[in-house]
Amino acid sequence: MQSLINILVILIGIEHLGIMLLEMFGSPERQAKAFNMHLEFVHQPSAKTALGNQGIYNGALGLILIATPFLFSGTGLTMILTLLLGYVILVAIYGGFTATKKIFIIQLLPAVIVMALIWLV
Repeated sequence: MQSLINILVILIGIEHLGIMLLEMFGSPERQAKAFNMHLEFVHQPSAKTALGNQGIYNGALGLILIATPFLFSGTGLTMILTLLLGYVILVAIYGGFTATKKIFIIQLLPAVIVMALIWLV
């Protein structure tokens, strides 16, 4: 079961790296569509800066999620994954209510499933 959890956590990390790439390097058209924003807004320099900043956070979170199963085991792994997935859950809830409802499915649901698996083991 732990191997399945580790694979799912790594997939969530890869997802966050993909979000980082979209936020930092995606075309304004793709960013506007993905994040349910007006294209005119995404073209603004301040919006580009904000998306880039969000991208850094998502990229760092993705790398930490990917690295954690390789660096920790046992109770330490459980505690760290609980903390990281708890963060993903909180941010996804906020994003789902403030940005786009797609976040509930794309980010929140996988994190909740893996969190449930962790606590079932």
